[in-house]
Amino acid sequence: MAGMAMPAGALLAKIENLQPRWLEEEFRHGVMALGGGALVSAVALVLVPEGTKELTTFPAAACLLGGALSFMALDRYLAANQTPASQLAAMLSDFIPESIALGTAAALGGSTLLIGVLITVQNLPEGFNAFREMREAGSRSPKSLILKFTVLALLGPVMALVGYFFLAEFTTLVGGIMLFAAGGILYSVFQDIAPQVRMQNSWLPPLGAIIGFLIGMVGYMLEGGAA
Repeated sequence: MAGMAMPAGALLAKIENLQPRWLEEEFRHGVMALGGGALVSAVALVLVPEGTKELTTFPAAACLLGGALSFMALDRYLAANQTPASQLAAMLSDFIPESIALGTAAALGGSTLLIGVLITVQNLPEGFNAFREMREAGSRSPKSLILKFTVLALLGPVMALVGYFFLAEFTTLVGGIMLFAAGGILYSVFQDIAPQVRMQNSWLPPLGAIIGFLIGMVGYMLEGGAA
């Protein structure tokens, strides 16, 4: 059900030409801001807290930085090939690891409510933004995009089952996946969503945000905030 928020967001994005014109711009930017806030909340409330429980300080830092650098490389590749899929990549970067975390938490008897709510809240604006981004680039028909998003939503239960049956015993691996995804999400937020940070044709400024977040995380861990 949380995954189906992706095609629901795409259906919402089909509503165009809201009047007056400023309302359409305000609405679109508001949805983008909602997606950015939900992504940061997933990093702060789920991915980093759960990931740092399973890894010591420097492996945790390496996973987060590795995720950021990997997404920077993906972003540069998409830009070089003029592929309008940055929002889609951001959407899947949190949806897949959070689905794994949900399945793992269920297997270990933990709470799944927060993760499920966050997945839903994130997927709706991300589906909206990804649909608009791909449509503006002339990528496929609306129906085919909505169908594609519906199929992608099925990755949620599949990844949750993988977490439940196969990864629950490998908590260190799951922690590394979460932190890797957290780095990628932070890069995507500050590169593709936060307009004050992004510079045209430059992929380095968002890394400043990653380093800033990383310093805070390492300091928290070194002070005993995590094992």
